[in-house]
Amino acid sequence: MTTQLENPEEIVWRLLRAVIDPELGCNIVDLGLIYGVAIEGKTVRVTMTLSTRGCPMHDAITSGVKRMLATIDGIEMVEVNLVWEPVWNVSMMSETARRELGCFF
Repeated sequence: MTTQLENPEEIVWRLLRAVIDPELGCNIVDLGLIYGVAIEGKTVRVTMTLSTRGCPMHDAITSGVKRMLATIDGIEMVEVNLVWEPVWNVSMMSETARRELGCFF
């Protein structure tokens, strides 16, 4: 369980940073896979993408998001909206992620 003293959206983003893409070994926020977060009542909605449409880690990543966000006090439902536009590319990664993965451009 998390503390109620933090801003709820900050809690969501902090917990999303704990979800690691198993193939790349980097968190999904720094990879640029999270497009948006909304908290409505007892529901958290996450709009996100994956690095490719055929990502073999699809279930692991989306399950990780749901499992992590379900630990927030007062949240009863986590919805993951998987989108393909805009198409993900390496420029969406944080500088930290690009350094960790050796993507220099």
